[in-house]
Amino acid sequence: MSMKENTFDYPPKVLVTKIGLDGHDRGSRIVAAYLRDAGMEVVYTSPWQKIEAVVRLALEEDVDVIGISSLATDHLIIPQLMGRLRHSGLEHIKVVVGGIIPAAEQANLIESGVSHVFHPGVSRELIVETFLKLTHESRNANENRP
Repeated sequence: MSMKENTFDYPPKVLVTKIGLDGHDRGSRIVAAYLRDAGMEVVYTSPWQKIEAVVRLALEEDVDVIGISSLATDHLIIPQLMGRLRHSGLEHIKVVVGGIIPAAEQANLIESGVSHVFHPGVSRELIVETFLKLTHESRNANENRP
């Protein structure tokens, strides 16, 4: 689905961030540019974010999707982020992880609630299509919350 085919009343809003101690942010900056160029509103943070800060920012900015880049082992703390989102009533927000994620650890991320894992070399088109799809899912889930 392209932005021209979307049915959004307002542009998708995404948070692109890095948690933990991983400071390698080139990939996250590129993805943020892809999403912005596709017409999405992108909230971009500097590296080294704490989980609590990401949850607070997701709530304050009313984001549809959170994209997290991991090029070290910081993806191992993402299940904690997923738990904090649920605890904060933000389980409708979809989370995407991209970067160097060993296959053996990907299942743990999906089990914790991560919606999609991207590996190096993924196309711009697939990234944009996935974020659009997840925005629809996020907004539908938010509308159907009690």
